Amino acid sequence: MATHLAIVNPAAGGGASGKRAPQALQRLRDAGLQIEVQETRAAGDGAKIARAAYQAGQRDFIAVGGDGTSFEVLAGLFGDEDPRGRAPEDRPRLGFLPLGTGNSFLRDFSDRGAEYAIESLIAGRARDCDVIRLTHAGGVVHFINIFSIGFVADVGALRNNRFASFGELGYVIGVIVQTAGLHSYVFPMRVDDGPEDRGEMTFLSVNNSRFTGGKMMMAPSADTGDGLLDIIRVGALSRLSLLQTFPKIFKGTHIHNPAVTTAQARVIDFDIDRPIACMIDGEMLDLQPRRLEVLPGVLQVRA
Repeated sequence: MATHLAIVNPAAGGGASGKRAPQALQRLRDAGLQIEVQETRAAGDGAKIARAAYQAGQRDFIAVGGDGTSFEVLAGLFGDEDPRGRAPEDRPRLGFLPLGTGNSFLRDFSDRGAEYAIESLIAGRARDCDVIRLTHAGGVVHFINIFSIGFVADVGALRNNRFASFGELGYVIGVIVQTAGLHSYVFPMRVDDGPEDRGEMTFLSVNNSRFTGGKMMMAPSADTGDGLLDIIRVGALSRLSLLQTFPKIFKGTHIHNPAVTTAQARVIDFDIDRPIACMIDGEMLDLQPRRLEVLPGVLQVRA
């Protein structure tokens, strides 16, 4: 039986991850799984640990923490390389123990969080999963959940900087505060070599999975294994329209607003001339995006 490397962020969830991890990992050991553990101690450690282990031949990983932990582990597993050239036996397998603030990605499969994740690992369930590759002016980023720019990224930055202690409620507070300074954006882009889009928008979201920020169903038709990007483009909105539309995101009915257009694609090319705030799987990064592309089935997830 393959040994799983559990990369534990003990600080996730205000320290909840570190307190809950030993018991959760023991349940996996009691069920017969072989588990090795490495803890992170600073930002970026998850990526370094995952990268070194993958290069040494490790293929089974468990991200123990929140969305940020999963993001770091994924960064380590893929680095700057194009994983489409890997042999099938070198495809990494990633499980989750969402013991921090949460894991939006897992909600595509169940709303039972850590309990479902433990059951999936014990049962040995694995499914093919697409990964999104962002090429930007300074390099590349790989992720499995969501990329957002515009209003949503501004909300994410505000939530992380001022309202992180409120958990999922912090996103709602961020929306209300950010609405006061609402303005439109222009992000020149081409979808699958189509015509250039230079229209005003409130935000752009490109998704691999359905949920973000906990229970927000940003892309209700997204499928993590269909080989496609799900695009949610929100045109210019008034403050009133935004506040009326936002609550609908929890049921995915926001896409019926006339200002919202949806599409699926394999590639998006940007012509953005400066770094901008980007929200990627809950992480806030200042980047100059150039291309988003889907990498079909380069990862297996334990879900």
